[in-house]
Amino acid sequence: MSLVDDILIARGYKTRQDREKFLLPKYERDSHDAFLLPDMDKAVARLVRAHDENETVVIYGDYDIDGLTASTILFDSFEKFGINASVYIPNRFIEGYGLTIEAVDKISDMGGQLIVTVDCGSLSHKEIVYAKKLGIDVIVTDHHSVSDTKSTDIAMINPKWLLQEYPEDYEDLILKKSSSRKIYPFLDLAGCGVAFKLVQALQTKLPGLTSGQEKWFLDLVALGTVCDVVQLKNENRMFVYWGLHVMQQTKRIGLKMLISVAQVELNKLNARSLGFGLGPRLNASGRLETAQYALDLLTSTSRTQARELAELLDTMNATRKTEQNRIFEEAEQQSLRYVNDKVLVVNDPLWNHGIVGIVAAKLLEKYHKPTFVLQELTDGTAKGSARSFGGFSAVEAIRATDDLLIKGGGHKLAAGVTLKVENIVAWRRAINAYYRRLNLSDQEKLFSPIEDVTVVDFSLVDESLWDSLIKFEPYGHGNPEPVFRAKEVVVADRRVMGENNQHVKYSFSDRKTQFQAIAWNSATEFTAEIGETVDVWFTLTLNEWRGRRTIEGQIKRILSKTP
Repeated sequence: MSLVDDILIARGYKTRQDREKFLLPKYERDSHDAFLLPDMDKAVARLVRAHDENETVVIYGDYDIDGLTASTILFDSFEKFGINASVYIPNRFIEGYGLTIEAVDKISDMGGQLIVTVDCGSLSHKEIVYAKKLGIDVIVTDHHSVSDTKSTDIAMINPKWLLQEYPEDYEDLILKKSSSRKIYPFLDLAGCGVAFKLVQALQTKLPGLTSGQEKWFLDLVALGTVCDVVQLKNENRMFVYWGLHVMQQTKRIGLKMLISVAQVELNKLNARSLGFGLGPRLNASGRLETAQYALDLLTSTSRTQARELAELLDTMNATRKTEQNRIFEEAEQQSLRYVNDKVLVVNDPLWNHGIVGIVAAKLLEKYHKPTFVLQELTDGTAKGSARSFGGFSAVEAIRATDDLLIKGGGHKLAAGVTLKVENIVAWRRAINAYYRRLNLSDQEKLFSPIEDVTVVDFSLVDESLWDSLIKFEPYGHGNPEPVFRAKEVVVADRRVMGENNQHVKYSFSDRKTQFQAIAWNSATEFTAEIGETVDVWFTLTLNEWRGRRTIEGQIKRILSKTP
């Protein structure tokens, strides 16, 4: 057994077949039957009717990348199917998240006869009822949390509904391949993934997009899936794996221009390129002004327009970074007031609620606490975002404290919330009380990396291992870079580097082999000295210099074993 096998077994891929399937995803084999998703047959039938009767269809999106990519997938595919469609993207600062009464009125004025939501709509019950009164049908495609009941006269395609339909035995049904009840075997699709499944289903009923041509949408599916931080397992892994291949050959002028402006090298394109290169630029317009710029880029057919929009998004992203750094510094200072809180809640009227989600992620990384960051608005409400980890579900915490909230929803690790400013203090107490009631285990509280495998000999960490680990790409939530742990090794050397001595590089010895590892911007965090015996957790990186390739570590944690 190799170190690679050890890692895969530790991650649950017990059989050789499971491991081979993980390392080489296949589109036809790993695509699940779209009609197993809730209400897919109803949605397809309604869209076929819209096609046949030439109805006006409005795709109602969301202003983040998942919503934008999902909207583009449906808009482009509907055009190919011959469905008369347009896209409506709400403004974050004026309309907020999700379907609204005001938006339904606008769509009615536009002559809309059918709304198809993407990445939203699961909790928009009153808005859907209102649309029905105006003679507008609604199809929901979404992946966010659902309520206990749903209207029977609409199609709601959301994998999360399967947990409501089979609350006790969903997992058992998946494992029992012989079960007479066929069920969709994966719950964690992104909004763009759900939209793509709708395209796959429509292919079986409408002409215009021949079998296989839908794969050209995988560049968008990969982008939305990575940036929405859903698990890169099962069907999502296949989507991103092949989506990266499609993006290297993308026909989308807007994506080509964005890749150029972001200085992403196509031959080195990976999930990190999407999450840290393309994603922030696409998100910047919705965070600062309107996401329409990003949608226009994704749907552009003009090289000149696409270049101008890509450069505009790049400029907006630079502005976003400056604003983000200011908010983070202020939030960091405010956090000092709540050092004893297990859940961090910070707020200020001058923080842009389009940016606070990123700040919440940075505070979580610094303090290792679930974090909510809120902007106080002039109407007396506060709106913000949450980031979490481990056993604490942000969305379940919102549900448990909803008596103090106006609205809230999202996922386990990321969510949004709106409440009255006057309730912030009481809500901070309530959500911390909820945390204490959970009685989380030590494992569920753990933020530090868990090793995939313990390395007993540094000589095993070589180019051959590196070449094998490349097959683990794409990395992301649910499939992080493998973390190794070297036990009881000796610090042979320690050097600080950088203009401000902010980086630190170590040499560790297992008494046979020395191994170099670096910690960026962490010289004050990692202070183990020469001669100390330590356990060290690290990921691997390839250092290429003047034609020489060296495998080095990136330090995640050091624990001193010296008395």
